[in-house]
This record gives sequence, structure tokens and C-alpha cells, in this order.
Amino acid sequence: MTNNYYCYILTNKNRTVLYVGYTENIRQRIEQHEKGKGSVFTKKYNVFDLIHLEKFELKKEAKSRERQLKNWHREWKLELIKVTNPSLKTLEIK
Repeated sequence: MTNNYYCYILTNKNRTVLYVGYTENIRQRIEQHEKGKGSVFTKKYNVFDLIHLEKFELKKEAKSRERQLKNWHREWKLELIKVTNPSLKTLEIK
């Protein structure tokens, strides 16, 4: 069985805050964030809307991408997101 790993970006309803994370189970991780169990930051700033998702086969790739994106300026992150999600709509997990 092949595991997948994800690097993701969440935002709040006003799209003013961005949060970057990585996980093996994206559904479960989003639920944790929504229940306030994901991270102190997401709970404090109500950052629950998934607006960007990248899939990886290796955990180290997802972690590396997370580190990279966390070091990016906000404008760079928004440019990346808008390539696949120009209106910053909340993505549904299939």
C-alpha cells in the first residue's frame, strides 16, 4: 500500500491569514484544525479553509515543501495558490 503525504495551505474566512502544514491524512488533519486540535495558531486565528494542496509520495518531500513554503513571503504563497485556485475558494477533499 502506498502512502501519500500532503503539504497544504489553510486560510481564514476573510483570506487574511495563511497557515502552511503537512500531513499523511489530509481529511483527519483538517478535522483536527476545525475542532481546535490542530495547532494553537489555527485555533487562535480561525484558519480552517483549505485553499492549496500538494501531494507527495515521500514524507520527507512533503516536510521539505512545508519548510520551503513557511519561509516564503505571503505574496509568493498567494501567487502559488492562484495558479490552481485563482479565486481562493475553499477546496473540497475527494
